[in-house]
Amino acid sequence: MATYDSIGATYADTRRPDPRIAARIHHALGDATTVINVGAGTGSYEPPQTIQAVEPSSVMIAQRPAGSAPALEASAELIPLADDSADAVMALLTVHHWSDLEAGIGELRRIARQRIVVLTFDPDINHRFWLLEEYLPEAAACTDTPAIGVDRLATLLGGARTETVPVPHDCTDGFLAAFWRRPEAYLDPHVRAGISLFAQISDEVIWPGLARLSDDLSTGRWHQRHADLLDRETLDAGYRLLVTDL
Repeated sequence: MATYDSIGATYADTRRPDPRIAARIHHALGDATTVINVGAGTGSYEPPQTIQAVEPSSVMIAQRPAGSAPALEASAELIPLADDSADAVMALLTVHHWSDLEAGIGELRRIARQRIVVLTFDPDINHRFWLLEEYLPEAAACTDTPAIGVDRLATLLGGARTETVPVPHDCTDGFLAAFWRRPEAYLDPHVRAGISLFAQISDEVIWPGLARLSDDLSTGRWHQRHADLLDRETLDAGYRLLVTDL
């Protein structure tokens, strides 16, 4: 599996927190006065009450802004913190990168006193996103990111409640489906560098689909095919917030 030491160099630039998604995450954290961020990356969406970040990539840690919570270079599967270390633990768009999901979830449950908040995606919905379904089906099949069902994850978390997180049309956080109404962005290598899917598969797999997308944009075929998207403000691309009270 590709590591963020190799694919995370542009994250601080292309993966800027979206304020609408941030509001959903911070609301889910409730009245927690201490928070640990696991798989923290560059620190996106960390609330002021974050006391500790856990992140395995030194490249990502180096991009954390000045004044961020201290970061431990460690994996989710083995977190060097005591039991019940914080009121809440959050893990955002990270569980699909873990080598041992059960171990990682067990660690979240161990270090959280009151609540766990996980942002993930439903693979059944996400893989129907137009970019994957129409242009990059081979890429979706070749990725080494495991498909983690939301129901399975909710069960491992101990019965999490699930909330849909719609993606705004002008989302500032450049994850895979962020540009659903701005298709030309996927032709920009700088944008693609911040999306882990593109880093996990070879150019030979990606380029034919991107060439078709470029052609469909230049001829107007994409806009004709997806005219229903052009006036929408948000899209359900499968992103889900799972919240567990302990």
